[in-house]
Amino acid sequence: MNRLYAGFGRVDITPALGTPIDGYFHERISEGVLDPLEADALALRCGDSTVVLISFDCCVPETPVLNACRKSVSEALSIPVEAIYIHATHTHTGGDVDDPEKTENILMKEYSHAIVRRLTDAALLAVRDLKPARMGYGVGNAPGVAFVRRFIMKDGSIATNPGVNNPNIVRPVGEVDERVNVLRFDQEEGNSLVLVNVGNHPDVVGGNLFSADWPGQLRATVEKILPNSRCLFFNGAQGDINHVNVFPKGGFLNDTFNDFDDVSRGYGHARYMGRVVAGGVLQAYDKVQYVDVENITYVNRVVQAASQMPTPEEIPEAIHINDLHKAGRDAELPYQGMMLTTVVAEAGRMVALKDGPESFSLTLSAIKVGPVVFFGIPGEPFNGIGRALKETEGFEMVLPTCITNGSEGYFPMQDCYDEGGYETRSSYYKAGIAEFIIEEGKKLLNELR
Repeated sequence: MNRLYAGFGRVDITPALGTPIDGYFHERISEGVLDPLEADALALRCGDSTVVLISFDCCVPETPVLNACRKSVSEALSIPVEAIYIHATHTHTGGDVDDPEKTENILMKEYSHAIVRRLTDAALLAVRDLKPARMGYGVGNAPGVAFVRRFIMKDGSIATNPGVNNPNIVRPVGEVDERVNVLRFDQEEGNSLVLVNVGNHPDVVGGNLFSADWPGQLRATVEKILPNSRCLFFNGAQGDINHVNVFPKGGFLNDTFNDFDDVSRGYGHARYMGRVVAGGVLQAYDKVQYVDVENITYVNRVVQAASQMPTPEEIPEAIHINDLHKAGRDAELPYQGMMLTTVVAEAGRMVALKDGPESFSLTLSAIKVGPVVFFGIPGEPFNGIGRALKETEGFEMVLPTCITNGSEGYFPMQDCYDEGGYETRSSYYKAGIAEFIIEEGKKLLNELR
């Protein structure tokens, strides 16, 4: 017997102009708006159990802010904090959401406080919209818009984003997952709420204008094509996946430009990606498998992950590089493009961890809705983590989501540490972190079976 209720809420979260834009290792100050940033909330109720899942357009919100958001929603709705699932889409053209207790930037302080209130508003709107609903699930495909961004080069090194048509590329490291997970919640005398889950970096637009990037284009496209629909996007395991086709053919580079870090970007390409992923949604939408939902359960677990502390010998050079970067003197470093980003990120990690800690607390989150389960990872998981979690037995569909209830950096696979590269050199975690998350994640999921 189906006992499901579903509701939707949306609020605009576009910051004031002049608010810093997050996502790169150099400062960007917002100068305008290409398209609005949003927070979308899905409320689900079954019997006495109510959960709220929120997705908002932001790159890497500080974990203390997400904790404050969960606490605020919990108090406003009188539901447990563990029943609240907050996810950032990871757009690299969103407002910088920093711990207001640490930043001295007034606009960032104001925006971080405002995010708490606005996400709470979205949750309240979703709960007020609760109506009897039925749920269906399906899987589509979005070919040719997601690519592994780590490559073996001719000299044997590993490079992240080595540049379009780089003759020194041998092959990509790994395979991409092009599956588009789709959940459809049809409200009685209401809307069709369409939740989309696929893993890819939203770093397509660039520049100094606010934009939700391709996830915003996806939402708008789905809602334009499907009458009376509301679309939510939850990004998947995207740590080593982005939009860059290093060997493009035909007109693939239409509406793009070569950016400062040798990455092809463009607003028109974000629109194209949104349309392709929307095509994957349409493949599944009309043919979803409807199921009765008789219960909703959830569980959170805090685990301890070992940190990647520097050796004493590495610290002096790291301090030197970090000081030059903070002083705006990157030009004095003998690196360019993505290698400069790699060296600066690695130095920042070493300086931050030179005195510890030896481990970090990570919150893993899961919400089960009938035979479907969401699994929240508090950072940027590599594609292999998502693939492994999707294979967990006992569920019809597992939806891994990045930057959920925390934002704690990259979680690369073991072999990536063996190979090297940007993500592993900048990660705050020792080799084995991905496999640790998979192991702990499967334990958590098994509790919900």
